[in-house]
Amino acid sequence: MPFVEETYDIAVVGAGHAGCEAALAAARLGFETIMFTVSVDSIAMMPCNPNIGGSSKGHLVRELDALGGEMGKNIDKTFIQSKMLNESKGPAVHSLRAQADKQDYTRSMRKVLENTDRLTIRQAEVSEILTEEIPDAKKTEKRRITGVRTYSGAVYHCRAVVLATGVYLRSRCIYGDVSNPTGPNGLQAANHLSDSLRANGIELFRFKTGTPARVDRRSIDFSKMEEQTGDEHIVPFSFSTDPAAVQKKQVSCWLTYTNEKTHEIIRANLDRSPLFSGAIEGTGPRYCPSIEDKVVKFPDKKRHQIFVEPEGNYTNEMYLSGMSSSLPEDVQFAMYRTIPGLENVKIVRNAYAIEYDCINPRQLNATLEFKNIEGLFSGGQFNGSSGYEEAAVQGFMAGVNAARKLQGKEAIVLDRSQAYIGVLIDDLVTKENHEPYRMMTSRAEYRLLLRQDNADLRLRKIGYEIGLVSEEQYRYVLWKEEAIDREIQRLEKTTLGVNDTVQDFLLRHESTPLKSGITLAELVRRPELDYDSLSELDPDRPELPDDVRVQVNINLKYEGYIKRQKQQAVQFKKLESRRLPKDFDYSAVKSLRLEAVQKLNLYQPLNIGQASRISGVSPADISVLLVYLEHQNRT
Repeated sequence: MPFVEETYDIAVVGAGHAGCEAALAAARLGFETIMFTVSVDSIAMMPCNPNIGGSSKGHLVRELDALGGEMGKNIDKTFIQSKMLNESKGPAVHSLRAQADKQDYTRSMRKVLENTDRLTIRQAEVSEILTEEIPDAKKTEKRRITGVRTYSGAVYHCRAVVLATGVYLRSRCIYGDVSNPTGPNGLQAANHLSDSLRANGIELFRFKTGTPARVDRRSIDFSKMEEQTGDEHIVPFSFSTDPAAVQKKQVSCWLTYTNEKTHEIIRANLDRSPLFSGAIEGTGPRYCPSIEDKVVKFPDKKRHQIFVEPEGNYTNEMYLSGMSSSLPEDVQFAMYRTIPGLENVKIVRNAYAIEYDCINPRQLNATLEFKNIEGLFSGGQFNGSSGYEEAAVQGFMAGVNAARKLQGKEAIVLDRSQAYIGVLIDDLVTKENHEPYRMMTSRAEYRLLLRQDNADLRLRKIGYEIGLVSEEQYRYVLWKEEAIDREIQRLEKTTLGVNDTVQDFLLRHESTPLKSGITLAELVRRPELDYDSLSELDPDRPELPDDVRVQVNINLKYEGYIKRQKQQAVQFKKLESRRLPKDFDYSAVKSLRLEAVQKLNLYQPLNIGQASRISGVSPADISVLLVYLEHQNRT
């Protein structure tokens, strides 16, 4: 039978947040790229929470933007409320979070994709990856990607494929006794690709996630809730967004709480929950549990926060953040109506759990290329992670590395001291993951260095070298670095004497009066003062943009801590620089414990640092490896 047959450089399977970033990166780097989706209406869809960013996730978005990704720019165009989280804490954990107009976010991203040169969008279900054997002297079972086939039989030849299937593979949505074989929001599931992946030796897991009900705004009594407003001064996600362009009127969110009556209804119906009855096979996320999970696991907690968030400017649908559930429909109505402000609530869309196929990410290199299938890359929730932001950064890195493979260039691998992206990917490929992985600030050892405010200083150069950051953006970062250093040096050299003006200023700011002269830098370091507040004592201060002033303030205030972490990062880099042989048989290394041999052969770490983070590889094993490498270098 005749069939459609076309040729591209790179194929991206999936058009969620991972697929969009992968496709844009590949096309912008000059490769003919085709992106497949089961529905063009699902491009960049937000099937769960209507926001971008949040604790640690805001870091990922800003890092993605610094490297040349799109998510930060898109949320800056489509947000309806913006808030900097954790401002009462140190700058390492400050995280930007923005509520999106969900439909506007999707439309805006689709417009970018549709107007990107060398990028083709195709609504079709990919049912098969096409591979061929690679002759290998070591007799390992390695294959090479040659293309993909759709369910209709069309064949698309290509040299690299990025899998970004999200939660669509053999997905089913479940609440109570209802089980629908669909993707999120009732969209078509992708039911055929899993068999092809297994036939190519890829190990799949079954994971689950969930989402709360969407309710009608008109049925909510907001007078019984606490209003949550956005920030007075809005900080954009993208370093290329003009801060003045995002200062706009914002919508409100609302806070309410569950109570003991809510919990009683949940406990009384646990036998009807597919989560506890065994009807759900997949493992759910530990750090984003359903409300029934919270009630069971935290029985002493009398109430749980529920944030009521608008889904957009042109809809009455509201999202009940913190109220994810797979309980039956009648129980959902009963429990929601016990909550203050929701006594007469009308549900627009039921809460549900969703089960789906994903991979065991240990099958990937740190480049996100499969170890045993050359040219096959993977990104997003399909890698066993959760969250739009985690998905987007993985999709971007997979797309970049697919393109660089075709360019004949070395892959980009960010390490744990460079970026949260490096922490995320390293955790996925070196650690046992038996549940959806969620990024958290506590996972980053060098989080004072990896702040969201300095992502451009850390990563713009890499984005420029990749080819996704413009000359103008890169030159601005170089100027910014110089401006920060110049201003810090000026403050270190500028001394204030003991006079009435200075003493009065210190008194007004509840700061200890001077007994002798002091530099402006020393005053900035005082907890009760900061760089901006000292402007009235500093008539020679140059006019500097907000982002420079922020860096000057943080670098002076946390100088000692930053210096210490930089020293730790140098030691970390030494281990990361000790490369291990590729496709090596670790049973050849004498004195390694059996478990270490098994784990090292399984994960095939790139370097000593990565090997040290593998569960089951002890410090003694690392010492043996270092001795072995030293011996090999001598011979």
